[in-house]
Amino acid sequence: MLLTDITIKEFTELLASDAPTPGGGAAAALAGALGVSLAGMVGALTAGNAKYSEHAEFTAELLERAQSIRVEFLALIDEDAETFKKMSAAYKLPKKTEADKAARSEAVQSALIACADPPLKMMALCGRAIELTERAVGKTNRNVDSDLGVAALCLKAAMQSAWLNVLINVASIKDGDFVAEYREKGESIIAEAAPIADGVYEKIMTNYLSQLLPQL
Repeated sequence: MLLTDITIKEFTELLASDAPTPGGGAAAALAGALGVSLAGMVGALTAGNAKYSEHAEFTAELLERAQSIRVEFLALIDEDAETFKKMSAAYKLPKKTEADKAARSEAVQSALIACADPPLKMMALCGRAIELTERAVGKTNRNVDSDLGVAALCLKAAMQSAWLNVLINVASIKDGDFVAEYREKGESIIAEAAPIADGVYEKIMTNYLSQLLPQL
């Protein structure tokens, strides 16, 4: 059974157990899905509102892209779990003889490389979703600005969480070029997207919610 087919209650129970999956990678993807879903909700609550008619084209784009990214995040929940299962299986291979050890080492390295891929994909998705969320600030229903802020926070947390999963996998990979490539890609995404997510939160706190709640 796919993790995306179970209930929230079942997912969190598994997450809290000693089951091998879901783990941090699946949790990161879920956080990303929640974040971009909130951005989509903001678009849904803006669409058709005459007050924001000048941004109708963007609102339509927001709805379409948020839906597409959400689906990709959900797919990564299961992809991450599957790659982890394969890595666990590789570590359980016999290592009695030198031939066993060589085969096991090769299988483990292959599995680690595979495991590094889903979280890096998550990071890239988070970057796209954060950029989309930033563009929504000031163009969407002001009554749900707080939800847009939560979207940015969820997406930043998802991105940083996925980065931890990239790092834990590349730490044991012997292919120096692969490690350097994945570290460079991850660091680049973080450097570009994290400040944007922070900026969304700050804009909403200072420019919008402060007007609604002067006591802040």
